[in-house]
Amino acid sequence: MVNIRQASVHDLLQMQTTNLWCLPENYQMKYYFYHLLSWPQLLWVAEDFDGKIVGYVLAKMEEDERQPRHGHITSLSVLRTHRKRGIATALMQRSQKEMAEVFESEYVSLHVRKSNRAAFHLYSVTLRYEVNDVEKGYYADGEDAYDMR
Repeated sequence: MVNIRQASVHDLLQMQTTNLWCLPENYQMKYYFYHLLSWPQLLWVAEDFDGKIVGYVLAKMEEDERQPRHGHITSLSVLRTHRKRGIATALMQRSQKEMAEVFESEYVSLHVRKSNRAAFHLYSVTLRYEVNDVEKGYYADGEDAYDMR
């Protein structure tokens, strides 16, 4: 069993470590700090019974005034040893709820690699996101991304 709670500054190093283990897109620590300082309500972690971070969601509000007010999932990661337990869904739901209640977001966007079938299934089937567009060469290695909402 895991505990889902809001992230704190004390979690950032473990969040970054989880990211390094799970995803090809990695961020400098200052990027985690930026999210935490700007949108603390949107960062959530899953911790196991030992207090180890086994998953997180890093999210923000988009600040482009030309678009409807909306949130964006920057990164979602769950250690392989803890997948298929509903952790990613729980993290996403907590962050999305705060986006709607605190920031009055109209929708939530995210990007996912076209090759990441497991993540695409989570977003499209479990969380009911739809593909809004395909962004060619979105990732540093040139892979395309689905822009989902």
